Amino acid sequence: MNKKVVVIGGGAAGMMAAGVAGSRGIDVTLIEKNPMLGKKMLITGKGRCNITNDIDMEGFIKNTPVNGKFLYSAFYAFTNTDIIELLNEFGVKTKVERGGRVFPVSDKSKDVVDALEKYIKRNNVKVIKGEVSKVVSKDGEVSCVVLSDGQTIKCDSVIIATGGASYPATGSTGDGYKFAKENGHTIVPLKPSLVPLETMEDWVKDLQGLSLRNVSIKVLNGKNKKVYDDFGEMIFTHFGVSGPIILSASSYMKRLENENYKLVIDLKPALSDEELDKRIQNDFSKYINKIYSNSLNDLLPKKLIPVIINLSQIPHDKVVNEITRKERLELVHLLKNLTLHIKRYRPLKDAIITSGGVKVSEINPSTMESKLVKGLYFAGEVIDVDAYTGGFNLQIAFSTGYLAGLNC
Repeated sequence: MNKKVVVIGGGAAGMMAAGVAGSRGIDVTLIEKNPMLGKKMLITGKGRCNITNDIDMEGFIKNTPVNGKFLYSAFYAFTNTDIIELLNEFGVKTKVERGGRVFPVSDKSKDVVDALEKYIKRNNVKVIKGEVSKVVSKDGEVSCVVLSDGQTIKCDSVIIATGGASYPATGSTGDGYKFAKENGHTIVPLKPSLVPLETMEDWVKDLQGLSLRNVSIKVLNGKNKKVYDDFGEMIFTHFGVSGPIILSASSYMKRLENENYKLVIDLKPALSDEELDKRIQNDFSKYINKIYSNSLNDLLPKKLIPVIINLSQIPHDKVVNEITRKERLELVHLLKNLTLHIKRYRPLKDAIITSGGVKVSEINPSTMESKLVKGLYFAGEVIDVDAYTGGFNLQIAFSTGYLAGLNC
């Protein structure tokens, strides 16, 4: 009798696992509760899908701060080159951008999802749109899956690839943790990772919606030691800050409740303090008889000017030719060191990645099979692994999905 496998979750990990299992001639049923497959993938990388990274595989382990070594077998079993080749096979050409990030040439995440759908179709995977309510095991072995409509699907193996608990609108509502726990697994407490940050400063509200490109940031801990720096794009929100470099920074802010983290923004990283001072002197010469509040239009976005004026403590109506050298140098320092104090992460539902999940010591790293229940496998974000931004988390999904599909 042909072996029967059920894959729960039609995201990156689930489609990969189902496709690989199907390629082995196994009878595979993929169950997805959303009307479409790959819903979360469609919004990754601002809808462009940061597929993977072109760094070497050791680099992947280094960029996975939570249990990176657990993924050694998975990363080497299915590499960044492997996923690129698979997508190429289905017509998705890729390109490499800053930081080694790999995207589809089309800049459309839908092309990646479509390719994976073609892959599972080619390997005769049956797709059911429905919701799983229970994964049943008997005498330490998987026996069946029960759907919310009462339907029971008998199977020899189950691969849980349900994602985490972030972005619940995409279907990541934490079901996988419930199934794992009901089958005896330990769930490491869930926390948001790659998440926007709330700040103590209220003036961020005045900048809501302002996006800054080509700025650099550094994160300092309570001892004023630098824990992270980056360059790129960020955005101000009504609660604080977000955007690519902020999301990356958030994953370096461990024990946020015990540390007084500061975010220091350099608004003009291309200029040294001296060069910026000369630039401001030139602007001040140009607007020498105007008031201070009308002298920064060439230097800063319009929305930012009132905030900088207020923080600089130079009276807004002071005539430019009366501004002292000391005041001008303090303005330079402010523009190079705009500082925010971090209050907290945004809630888990706003995070890109869930930190925490099924404890890795209870999973065989060579197969992704549960050490507690025969025939139970895990893939993707449901496992307690998470990485920085840059395509590393999707590669985790592809690599663990591949191993689970190969061994189920």
